[in-house]
Amino acid sequence: MRFQCHDRQGRLRLQAAGRRAKAAHTREARTISATRKRELQSMSSDVNALEGQVASAMQQQRWDDALDALRQLIEIDPDRLNYTARFAHLLDGLGHTQHAVDIYRRFLDRNPDAATAHFNVAGLYKKLQQDDLALAALDEAIRLRIDRVEEVYLNKGVLYAETHRPEKARACYEKALSLAPDYVSALFNLAGLLEEEGDRQRAVDIYNRILEIQPDYCEALSRLAYAEKMSTDHAELVERLEKAVADTKSDAYAQQTLNFALGKARDDLQQYDEAAAAYTAANKAARMTAVPYDRAQTEQAFDQLIEIYDPEWIASTSTGSDAEPIFICGMYRSGSTLLEHRLAGHPAIVAGGELDVLPWMIGRNFAPYPQGVRAASAERLREMAAYYQSRVQSFFPGEHRVTDKRPTNFMDLGLIKVLFPKAKIIHTTRHIADNCLSVFFQQMGPGFGYATDLGDAAHYYRQQERLKAHWQACFGDDLHTVRYEELIADPEAVLRGVLNYLALDWDDGVLEPEQDGTRVRTASIWQVRQPLHSGSQGRWANYRSLVEAVPELADATR
Repeated sequence: MRFQCHDRQGRLRLQAAGRRAKAAHTREARTISATRKRELQSMSSDVNALEGQVASAMQQQRWDDALDALRQLIEIDPDRLNYTARFAHLLDGLGHTQHAVDIYRRFLDRNPDAATAHFNVAGLYKKLQQDDLALAALDEAIRLRIDRVEEVYLNKGVLYAETHRPEKARACYEKALSLAPDYVSALFNLAGLLEEEGDRQRAVDIYNRILEIQPDYCEALSRLAYAEKMSTDHAELVERLEKAVADTKSDAYAQQTLNFALGKARDDLQQYDEAAAAYTAANKAARMTAVPYDRAQTEQAFDQLIEIYDPEWIASTSTGSDAEPIFICGMYRSGSTLLEHRLAGHPAIVAGGELDVLPWMIGRNFAPYPQGVRAASAERLREMAAYYQSRVQSFFPGEHRVTDKRPTNFMDLGLIKVLFPKAKIIHTTRHIADNCLSVFFQQMGPGFGYATDLGDAAHYYRQQERLKAHWQACFGDDLHTVRYEELIADPEAVLRGVLNYLALDWDDGVLEPEQDGTRVRTASIWQVRQPLHSGSQGRWANYRSLVEAVPELADATR
């Protein structure tokens, strides 16, 4: 669940306003209140006109005009949260998050007991990665006895989970459930946390509990299909998925969520034609909400990366940092999670998962990217390198080798090498047909338009290969490649090569990571916990009808 940055009551509800005024000023406060009332009455026509201007400007996307009208409304009535919340929300949407925080601070200086304002500003602090301030604001909302306090505990749990403090996250979810036992959002998040920890049965029990409370909760039903390998014993679950698909034809999100799960179930049952039909239906629904994939724009974006990050500029702009962070990247579904999970079996390595630190830094400091990098000063680049290190350390105190496994980091390897010239970069790769099918079979989200079409996925795969060739030319042996098929076929040889690259001694723990209790927070949450097997290798052979429809993939399988 995300923070709800708006006035949750629709109007400001101050609590015990009299506590904020000293007894000696009571008469003065009443005088001001009466005067203020007369002023507001005389300006009611102005308020109505400004409200109309806001509505019109928002509808026509005239953001400056909307901001100007909201600013005037706040001047007329600075104690009305609705105006402040709308103004801050628009500022945040336009990329001015710090300004939005400042607006809330001004409001809270006047109205310190406004619990909803504390809750709202917490979401903005979170966006700025100011975690302590976000937590303090949520605690203040709780102290002020905000209504629906279970939502606040849920959001505290989300913040703790995203900053790698799972024990505290669990405590917050459980607190929310102690206040509202049927709160399905808290139940769902708790079940997800249990899945990350590998506690399959408790997670399944909670998903079933959610479905008792809210039978149409499609995410819970779909998670049941992912939690274990389907067999003939799961016929009832498959029937429930099929019925849910039939009952949600007008809901695009439910259609993709349920059809992806149904496809997974049919694949487990080796009913490949039915699985292909389900996956195709899922992606058809996903395309309705995904950002359209533009092949020409993608090629242009990769061209810009190659042009800007030339070897000479990277070397001349290097910060000179001695830090050696570990980055594992590549195409989604190319084996990066599997590799990280294996490496986490080594006592010197901690699995960081898909950290959001680098993309956050890029968005905040180098827009428009990648052109904005060239304008950054040497001091700014050093600050960003230091920030990355401090942020990761805040997640994993005292750990020196934390893997950052965000696949899209492969687009930013030039920046990574500028910030950390000694960074260790491991690129995972997989057969194009298997990789593209695996992406096509996964609910990736609206930002991954290429994943909803096998032809587009193949195009993106080739662009990623082109960029990888550029990085290899720039970095040579500083870029280590791991092929998924080789990792499956001979894990010890591949892992020895990786550990040699990382200058670490061999440890047998990398061959049995299932015993180390490492958390997994990606779509491969259950697959990577299984012993290595070749079931996903050559998977394309089960889906020839899909593969043959895409010449790029068909040629690669002949």
